[in-house]
Amino acid sequence: MHSMKEDALVVGGVDAHTDTHHAAALDQRGALLATQSFPATTPGYLELLAWLRSFGEVDVVAVESTGSYAAGLVRYLRGHGVRVLEANQPHAHTRRRRGKSDPIDAEMAARLALAGKATTVPKQTDGIVESIRLLRVARQSAVKSRSAAMVQLRDLTVTAPQELRDQLACRKTIRGKAALCRRLRPSTGELGQPAHAAKFALRSIAVRIKALDAEVAVLDRQLEELVSGAAPRTSQLLGISTGHVGRLLVTAGENIDRLRGEAAFAALCGASPVPASSGKTSRHRLNYGGDRQANRTLHLIAVCRLRYCARTRAYARRRTAEGKTKPEIMRCLKRYIAREVYYALRADLARLDHPRRPTRVTTIICGAGPIGITRRRT
Repeated sequence: MHSMKEDALVVGGVDAHTDTHHAAALDQRGALLATQSFPATTPGYLELLAWLRSFGEVDVVAVESTGSYAAGLVRYLRGHGVRVLEANQPHAHTRRRRGKSDPIDAEMAARLALAGKATTVPKQTDGIVESIRLLRVARQSAVKSRSAAMVQLRDLTVTAPQELRDQLACRKTIRGKAALCRRLRPSTGELGQPAHAAKFALRSIAVRIKALDAEVAVLDRQLEELVSGAAPRTSQLLGISTGHVGRLLVTAGENIDRLRGEAAFAALCGASPVPASSGKTSRHRLNYGGDRQANRTLHLIAVCRLRYCARTRAYARRRTAEGKTKPEIMRCLKRYIAREVYYALRADLARLDHPRRPTRVTTIICGAGPIGITRRRT
């Protein structure tokens, strides 16, 4: 193992996988010092950090897959005072010239950090926002399973024996039919007959729907408590529900200060304008990148405000008179909403970091836009 002077700085790179993490170490001149593989466990994280520090003082570590395979490693490195950056996949030209392997990917991640191309700070995953993300994943799975069960119940009622179909015909909705199906009492000893097998299957699916309803309700209560505690100001904005706030919190991350500003947050949500001009034509188009779930959330908020907010409707009429199309107006509205949400989230998350510090309220009016933003600064 190599050794360096105490004042030497080391840049690390990590290619993360499920069971192992491959690390590379570079000096400040870009010379490759060594590469080595470590297990993706707590002792493995300890060995990886000790291995990097054996070459000198660790300046920064660029890590791939910081939100998945390397989430545990990122938490460990941050807990030990190491600056961590997120590195995307190497450029395709590198793949063609040098090929692909775990040591090469780890080295390329370190070189991206050394060249200043890897500048993204990973999300913080050890706070309340991570708890909200985990519960949202469980809720989304329960909702999808419930939808699949309801579709199956509907399809089975169509192909069930006619006597059973007539019995369920008095209820028009799927939930109504499910309530009747839960009352069915099939004979387990006569499941060879389609009538009893249909009753057994329908009752099983109906019981599953009820259980999933209860599971979703429990998760909704827990999420409402967590979201209202993490972002009370954002939750009070017009047209923004608990689910919307949770989605935007997860997109921004608890360390929202990692973003350069509200423009970066809008780009992260896919709501930033993209120039599409040529010659004498000057226009912008929709941004098809970013977090599409966050973009959908902004779209739903804009639709709600177009219906219930007089100021937003007046803005839409004015832009329509100027010749703007409906997609262009929606793009502008989502950009304004992203700005409003960013400042509200930033104030809420700052309150989590400094819960006892007094706040001072300032008001910012967004030019000729449809939204007035109230922002607190600590």
